[in-house]
Amino acid sequence: MPDLTRRRLHAAALTTVLLGASGAARPTLAKDRTMSNDDTALHVPAQVIPPPKSISPQGQAFLAAAAKRIAERSRAGGPPPSTEAQSAAAVQFLRPRAAGFKGSLEEIALPSGAKLYRVVPEGRKGRLAEVVYMDIHGGGFISGGGEMCRLLATLRAQDYGAEVYSVDYRLAPEHPFPAGLDDCMAAYREILKRHKATDLVVGGSSAGGNLAAGLMLRARDEGLPLPVALVLLTPALDMTHSGDSVLTNRYLDVNLHGGGGEGPNAYAAGSDPTTPYLSPLFGDFTKGWPPTILASGTRDLLLSDTVRMHRALRRAGVAAELHVTEAGPHGGFMGGAPEDADVISECRRFVYSGWGLPG
Repeated sequence: MPDLTRRRLHAAALTTVLLGASGAARPTLAKDRTMSNDDTALHVPAQVIPPPKSISPQGQAFLAAAAKRIAERSRAGGPPPSTEAQSAAAVQFLRPRAAGFKGSLEEIALPSGAKLYRVVPEGRKGRLAEVVYMDIHGGGFISGGGEMCRLLATLRAQDYGAEVYSVDYRLAPEHPFPAGLDDCMAAYREILKRHKATDLVVGGSSAGGNLAAGLMLRARDEGLPLPVALVLLTPALDMTHSGDSVLTNRYLDVNLHGGGGEGPNAYAAGSDPTTPYLSPLFGDFTKGWPPTILASGTRDLLLSDTVRMHRALRRAGVAAELHVTEAGPHGGFMGGAPEDADVISECRRFVYSGWGLPG
């Protein structure tokens, strides 16, 4: 379990951290509200916030190293690494972890020109030979496709021991909303041609969490059966960026430090940000929604998205679990801390329960 845990959390975090650290996955604030003469706003004095002693040594080391990088970059005054450079680094990081995979990889063309990767691990038996996981990658709507998407699908298959489909959806800014969601819908329909919804779990992280939740709304509205479970990891669910943590964690989240970046805005491209297919937080969940597990951290820039989604689902009578990691930034601690292991253990238990398997 420890090795599977590390691989799974690396996969979940990389597209939001390595691809998002340049700002690609970060929401842009409508204006800088850190300075204001508004007496109705709380004026917070400047603070120096160290890694808390309440988390594991590994978590403390991660936050300390990230803070050091941020400080060095600030002193240097140069631009952050390009999205292309960070994508290349992420791929290099993942390749060795996927190298031991034994199984098959199939590439399925979708009508738009997007791709759907089907990864089938060897050695599946019993119920594991029937179930399937649909994964939607993160990357701020502008990164995470191609080889990265294939590698993540392989890691998902290794970790769950099940067949995995991963959507290599079209990316912004060339393909704004609803292109990515259209591709996810096309992929979902293709999967339902091959598998029963009662065998299917859908998951996504960050931007992928947005698309996974939007997919649930749209699939339901178009009369398609829903999966048995939904996994939303540090999801981006509110494109109005109105959540409290967008401000309070703006400089606490070492993975999305500063809260800038144009990825979400490039995807929205002027569409009404309250549209539920674009901001799933504003959807109606009373008409049908699968049991959902949500995960975030107390330092996640998008913590409020996750917390409000959990409350909205509970108000609608949906079975929903919320897991918040102490001091966790967006995407967690890159799979290197016990806190990450705890989260993925909960996800594995939840997914296996949906499939009718022992956790």
